[in-house]
Amino acid sequence: MQIAQPFADPKTRGIPSLSENTWLRYFNFIALYFAQGLPEGMLTFGIPAWMAMNGKSPGEIASFVIVAVLPWSIKFIVAPLMDRYTYLPMGRKRPWILVGQAGLILSCIHLAYVPDPLNNLNHLMIAAFIVAFFGSFQDVATDGMAVDIIPAEQQATANGYMWGSKICGISISLAVGSWLLSEFSFTVAILMLAIVIGIIMLVPIFLRERQGEKIAPWTKGKASPESKKLQLSNWRMIFRSLYSVCSLRNSILVASVLFISQGGFKYMSTMLPIFTVTELGWTNLDYSRYFSTAKLVGGIAGMVLGGFLMVKYGKMRMLNVYFVGTIFFIAILSFSKAYWGDRSFIYAFMIIYNLLYTFACIGIFAIAMQCCWKKVSASQFTLYMTIANLGQMSFAGLIGPVKANYSWTVSLFVSAIIIALAWLVLQFLKVDKQMQAVVELEKRELS
Repeated sequence: MQIAQPFADPKTRGIPSLSENTWLRYFNFIALYFAQGLPEGMLTFGIPAWMAMNGKSPGEIASFVIVAVLPWSIKFIVAPLMDRYTYLPMGRKRPWILVGQAGLILSCIHLAYVPDPLNNLNHLMIAAFIVAFFGSFQDVATDGMAVDIIPAEQQATANGYMWGSKICGISISLAVGSWLLSEFSFTVAILMLAIVIGIIMLVPIFLRERQGEKIAPWTKGKASPESKKLQLSNWRMIFRSLYSVCSLRNSILVASVLFISQGGFKYMSTMLPIFTVTELGWTNLDYSRYFSTAKLVGGIAGMVLGGFLMVKYGKMRMLNVYFVGTIFFIAILSFSKAYWGDRSFIYAFMIIYNLLYTFACIGIFAIAMQCCWKKVSASQFTLYMTIANLGQMSFAGLIGPVKANYSWTVSLFVSAIIIALAWLVLQFLKVDKQMQAVVELEKRELS
């Protein structure tokens, strides 16, 4: 019996393709998610802390964060376009990733040269929106590529590597970027992001999705049979299938857990720099040093243990542990005012919180991927992530009015209440029933 060989043109062979090599797949997604984390670290943590240090109000800071999150909440608009159109000789999603990376570099350069950013908030927010748009654009393409080429049995491990590397990117960007802000200037800090992202762009430039494809439009190669088979060409089929799977009971529950939980996490991560700088008297550099280290610990732990724990003990069981743990430790922080002046206490909370946050994100994103229908999984997964980012934007918007009307104890504890609501909804989610329902949809399509 002969085993079918993968499509390949001998003239295009060289570095193994992502579909052929497991470790290159992991390396590719680690690099791309790390690149996504770099601008996010500055937009959602570093710049807000810098704004707080320079006397900007919680309302102004929250508005900036909302604008920076907004593109991640509308990225579903571009997902069907990526499913429908591409340059197949270079792969289904790789051309879009390259566009996203190039856009990130150029938009970071634009952001770096915003004049007098602290006194020109409208221009600053517009520039931040553009950076976030290209970050979300690359995210859609990267997730689509992941769904296409990562085997089901590797998804939990891959999610651990991907999310962990993004957290590492956020923490390193926050630490180094905040230092550059303090020691040099806003322009230098943001230009450094563009340089590092430019170096990382070499990864998708030289790694093909499948063997035999072109490295660049002018090089040798052609579309692989696998890409041609997966490519969708009918808008009606895309949206009909997407509606069918997204209207399932457990699809709605997955979306609800994502919306609420990510909103709760974003509320806390946006509140922390305001709390430490305005209430505890930290500088933005103090905050970035402590929080970035805590983020880095969470990211590395996520890469090493996140996928392993999910595989060994089960996604749902571990996600329950992470949600309950998050609620418990936020409650301790909220009602321990006597210890707020102790930096070791706050630092310990940051480390524990970031560990639980990273593991929880790995878990819920792995569950969301598992609940996707392969036929429209890229668009469906992007829809889930869009809903998660809508939750982030919505709950971050509560910070201004909550802090204006309540004490710090109540303002911090609101995050625990939001996560508790997500945990409650999680109890009704049945992943096995979702998978059975997807099989039934597939049979109905074939009949």
